[in-house]
Amino acid sequence: MAHPFLQIDEFKPEDAKCGPFQHESDFQVKFPKYRETYLREAWPLVTRSLEKHFIACQLDLIEGSMTVKTTRKTYDPSAILKARDLIRLLARSVPVPQAVKILDDSMAMDIIKINGMVRNRSKFAKRRQRILGSNGSTLKALELLTGCYILVQGNTVATMGGYKGLKELRRVIEDCMKNIHPIYHIKVCVLPCLFRHTSGGQKQPQ
Repeated sequence: MAHPFLQIDEFKPEDAKCGPFQHESDFQVKFPKYRETYLREAWPLVTRSLEKHFIACQLDLIEGSMTVKTTRKTYDPSAILKARDLIRLLARSVPVPQAVKILDDSMAMDIIKINGMVRNRSKFAKRRQRILGSNGSTLKALELLTGCYILVQGNTVATMGGYKGLKELRRVIEDCMKNIHPIYHIKVCVLPCLFRHTSGGQKQPQ
């Protein structure tokens, strides 16, 4: 349970002292062609999720783009930024049921571009595979340790979770592309916990 002084209070309509927005704000994100069928089928869930925050959205299959914008009823200034993050995650192949969780105030996201970190394509593929591990074992371990969601897709890694976990994940992924295996970071995180568990919190003899 979060400490009362650290808990984020929900932003309510009565908190918007300045009334409705004077100008419309919008964001547009392109999506790859292979996402078209999935997005068309899942778009009603996106629409319903954004309507709760009074954000309008549009899926343009001709242009291959998603657009979100404020309405006259939008009262939370951060809602449009959360909606922008939502369509960015959708464009990076994050499933809709997972992506809509970004609308929660306690959730943040990070999209890490890894394609420019390694020039050699063969080395790039090998190091990207290390993030996943055998049968996704490394990725699952990183998700458990950081409490974050991770999706490796093409030239990017999409992550969702708390700020502390996202910061640690970016470091692990960037180090992995620099040829530092993720298992090193996992051991660094796990060993102190195991030591505390086995010692039972008692001071070791000198």
